[in-house]
Amino acid sequence: MGTGLKPFSEVSHIIRDQRSSRGGSRDQRTNRRIRAREVRVVGPDGGQLGVMPLEAALDRARSEGLDLVEISPMAVPPVCKIMDYGKFKYEEKKRASEAKKKQVVVHLKEIKLRPKTEEHDYEFKVRNVRRFLEDGDKAKVVIQFRGREITHKEQGTTILQDVIQDLKEVAVVEQAPRMEGRLMFMILAPNPKVAQRARELARQAAASPSAKKPASETKPAASSAPTADEQDAQSAAP
Repeated sequence: MGTGLKPFSEVSHIIRDQRSSRGGSRDQRTNRRIRAREVRVVGPDGGQLGVMPLEAALDRARSEGLDLVEISPMAVPPVCKIMDYGKFKYEEKKRASEAKKKQVVVHLKEIKLRPKTEEHDYEFKVRNVRRFLEDGDKAKVVIQFRGREITHKEQGTTILQDVIQDLKEVAVVEQAPRMEGRLMFMILAPNPKVAQRARELARQAAASPSAKKPASETKPAASSAPTADEQDAQSAAP
């Protein structure tokens, strides 16, 4: 008399199918979520296994304890690969994390000037813009007009042209000077050479061991003060 129970190996494959069906991403079908009747199969080692019915491909994946993953759904027939889908997603996430660490985030910094900005104030703010650019960021340089100053827009244009000239070795004009209400502004970006240097410095900082260690590990341990008994012993020593 049969017990009606399925062999353990068959049950494990059913569980894998259900788990993979739930866990697969919406744009990448796996196992029973694959809809094609016939698929072209790539083996775990990248070898071509040919075109076969979906059921045969699923059986092949099960026999190796792996998943069948649709990698080219638009192909005719769709291309599927036999792989460990969980491991694949883990490695994909790890690669994305590493890429994010190396990514340089570019900020848009802003400085404001007036049509009659004093020379020392102008020089100070231009130095700040230079620092922003050398750090790999962009800079929005704004001329703010007040009252009747708006009738002398040429003064703002002259200042912005001076900024461009003073920073020509590190900057490129990403957005030419333009007016918005009482503001005239332009956007500067680091030139390719400066931007590349900023990316290299950011990568070096991210890879530096000191950047990864907590402050408690990088600072030397403070020496403890001698106890009262130790002080007495030191004073009694010849």
